[in-house]
Amino acid sequence: MSSDPWGRVDETGTVYVRTAEGEREVGSWQAGSPEEALAYFERKYEGLVVEIGLLERRVRTTDLAPKDALTAIEHLRASVDGAHAVGDLEALSKRLDALVGLVDSRREERKAAKAKQTDEAKHSKEQLVVEAEQLAESEQWRSAGERLRALVDTWKGLPRLDRKTDDELWHRFSHARSVFSKRRKAHFASLDAQREEARRTKEKLVEEAQSLSGSTDWGPTAARYRELMNDWKAAGRAQREAEDDLWNRFRGAQDVFFAARSEVFAERDVEQRENMAGKEELAIEAEKLLPVSDLKGARAAFRTINERWEAIGHVPRDARPKIEARMHAVERAIQEAEETEWRRTNPEARARAAGLTGQLQAAVDKLAGQVEAARAAGNTAKADKLARELEGRQALLDQALKGLQEFGG
Repeated sequence: MSSDPWGRVDETGTVYVRTAEGEREVGSWQAGSPEEALAYFERKYEGLVVEIGLLERRVRTTDLAPKDALTAIEHLRASVDGAHAVGDLEALSKRLDALVGLVDSRREERKAAKAKQTDEAKHSKEQLVVEAEQLAESEQWRSAGERLRALVDTWKGLPRLDRKTDDELWHRFSHARSVFSKRRKAHFASLDAQREEARRTKEKLVEEAQSLSGSTDWGPTAARYRELMNDWKAAGRAQREAEDDLWNRFRGAQDVFFAARSEVFAERDVEQRENMAGKEELAIEAEKLLPVSDLKGARAAFRTINERWEAIGHVPRDARPKIEARMHAVERAIQEAEETEWRRTNPEARARAAGLTGQLQAAVDKLAGQVEAARAAGNTAKADKLARELEGRQALLDQALKGLQEFGG
């Protein structure tokens, strides 16, 4: 008979394995020595050791599903329990028990990870819904539309939740997209209508601009073109293709008019610069009449100069005030000389001035006598009052005398 710590072979060739519950027959051996029998059944045990080791590595290093892992463990446990092998079968059972514990632990970890992933997915989807609902009210049609499409892609990449929660969130998300889509569609429909109205308005503006392009009524037509331009800006934009064509026609009509006006104005500028030179010479000639010494001659000379002035025509607008001011200054000087001469030679005015002077002189003389009488009587207060009145009358008399001198007497 032969034996080792985990098994033995009796004299009949029967092979036993030792377990905690006692010996168990695992086979018989008739072909050789008992040592060879034990070695054979020990190799079967080693095969189980290898299988369990492989399963342990799979559980620890791969994402083997707990259900599949437990099935494999139970399969190996059945193999160990009924094994025709010699070895520490209890140790193998303990390794399988430990592996069950590891699988259970991994299951709980995966369950917790899945719960966390679900919570994160729910939170992410709720954020997507909130953002989509905010974008639903946006008028940034392009950027909001692009962002909503990106949100859909993000949604598709997230894990599904429980059906009820996922459906509720998707309904809100989808509704927000639908609201935005309807608003955008309504906006662009309204915009198309506005652009069509703008096109019709601008067609009319183009027709009027073209009808005015041949006008030679420069001022009013230029003013009307400015009004048409304001109307153009107020009309809004038409469709892009129509807008470019309308603008080219509108601008082209204006260009025809303003080019013709510029040509006429260029010729006019040359003529007005020549007129300016002529009026400069006349202004110099008129200024030589000052100061007025011969009123009659100055008046006649100025009349002749003024007739030649009027015959010359327009000068550049920016130069007109200055050159006309020079002629007006000469005209005013001659008018003032005429007024002075008239006052000097007017008999009625002279008589009135002389009468006023006589009246003031008499009043001054009378007041002077009253002042002397008051002082002689010792009435100083009355004398001072009369003296102040005398000063006022004397000032009036001096002014009247000066006026009388202008009449030559």
